[in-house]
Order: sequence, then C-alpha cells, then structure tokens
Amino acid sequence: MTGGGHEAAARVALAPLVLVAVAAALQTMPVAPGGAFAAAAACTPRLQAFFAADFKDQAYQQKAYQEVASSWKRPAGSPNPGGKTVVIVTLTRDGKTTPPALHLKSGSDAWDAAAAEAVRKASPFEPLPKAYAGPSVEVHFHFECAAS
Repeated sequence: MTGGGHEAAARVALAPLVLVAVAAALQTMPVAPGGAFAAAAACTPRLQAFFAADFKDQAYQQKAYQEVASSWKRPAGSPNPGGKTVVIVTLTRDGKTTPPALHLKSGSDAWDAAAAEAVRKASPFEPLPKAYAGPSVEVHFHFECAAS
C-alpha cells in the first residue's frame, strides 16, 4: 500500500473515535543536542497528541504531550518525509497505560520503535483528573517526519 493508502486506512480506522487535538499539537519537537537532526532525512519531526473528545482537561493533555516529547529520542534512521507513526494507548484512572500499540507504521522500523519507546518511557502519567468521570481515556500520539 502506498503512503497515501496508509493515510486513508488510518482515517477510516479512526473514524469511529472522535479526537481532540492537544493545544500544542502543532509544536515541533526540539532539536537534540549535537545537531542530531542535521544528518537525518530532510524532514522535521513533529509530535501531536489526540485525546478522546469527552476528555476536556487541556492542562492534563499538555502535560502528557510534554512527557512524551521529552522522552522522544530521534533515531538515526528516519522515514521518508511525510512518514508517520501512530501509537495508541489507553490511560487508566491511576495514570498507567496499556502497552503502546502501533496503529500506523512510518516505513522506518527505527522510527516506529523510538515512537513506541517514547510513550512507554513517559508512562505512568499523572492520575486522570477527578473532574473526568470516565474510567479511562484513549490517546493517539502521532510522530510525523514532516517535509521540510
């Protein structure tokens, strides 16, 4: 399946789940010390986090995003520009997560493994806010190699 086919498949698979973007969703991840990005593929890494629509706590979403972003270590191998890994976890009330599931692969095994590892390292998260009534919330983390 071509890259466009993967994107279409992801949209179809995600259609039943209404997602809300984190306020900082369009932030670009910081450059690693030592200029690690310069030697990699001509793309800009971008992380976005999407929470289920009924989860409204923006401060919690931002903190979870920051924890994953700070755990992310860009691997030596990158996908082609436009490649994206989508990692899905379910956060439980106590902040623990289900094992990270690769919902969409980027075309780079190293990129996919680094994305899953970033989410794994960031866990456990803070307990879910008391104002949130649900027992858990599904979160999608998108690690994109955006064209520069």
